[in-house]
Amino acid sequence: MNKVVLITGASSGMGKTTALLLLKKGYVVYGAARRTEKMDDLKKAGAKILKMDVTDNHSMITGIEAIINAEGHLNILINNAGFGSYGAIEDVALKDAKYQMEVNVFGLARLSQLVLPYMREQGSGKIINISSIGGKLANPFGGWYHASKFAVEALSDSLRMEIKQFGIDVIIIEPGGVKSEWSDIAMEHAKKVSQKGVYGDMVRKMIESGEKFKDKNSDPDVIASLILKAITSKKPKTRYSGGFMAKPLLFLRKILSDKQMDRMIMNQFK
Repeated sequence: MNKVVLITGASSGMGKTTALLLLKKGYVVYGAARRTEKMDDLKKAGAKILKMDVTDNHSMITGIEAIINAEGHLNILINNAGFGSYGAIEDVALKDAKYQMEVNVFGLARLSQLVLPYMREQGSGKIINISSIGGKLANPFGGWYHASKFAVEALSDSLRMEIKQFGIDVIIIEPGGVKSEWSDIAMEHAKKVSQKGVYGDMVRKMIESGEKFKDKNSDPDVIASLILKAITSKKPKTRYSGGFMAKPLLFLRKILSDKQMDRMIMNQFK
């Protein structure tokens, strides 16, 4: 019986790359996203396309029901949908902050709730939550994004312990720098909300610093391979990290004090 996978945020970047890799490995792949017009290549490759908005409860319910009605089971949920909305905490409108949390945290949590009864009934399953090294350390202007990823880390840890008894694994993926549209979207929002105010100089330096490292970011297939490793392992690790600077930064976060970490990060703004 072929294993059935649902991947959210499958219209671009890591989500699309993972979907294409899993199709090649023989999985039945459902790719979900708001922008289904960007998924023709996935459809041609054999993926089943779902129009899904992770901020819309009805959209998520009907999506899961469609998979169960068609396949009878769902083995793997990959909660990949997410984005970064940057800007100084003083400047970011709370409605934008709430939307950031709605997509990155509550959508992930709601989909997990919806798939768990089916996974529990079949006595197995894997929930893969795409976090970030930004779920372990925080940069200026990314406060709400980091808050969302710190929340994903904590929710995943609690959920993992709750559902282990049912034969279901919860696995966290922590990407570092990866080539995608994520950075451009985050930086554009930072410019929009904070570049003209008192944080303008810092925002400009952040953008300049980010441009220097852009070419060093890893291809998304690095993360897709990590996800494949996690879902094929009989005893998966709790966390997998990869991408540009992921492992060094996570190591430094463990050994440096908060003030040392602050100084290291703030050196990028000089």
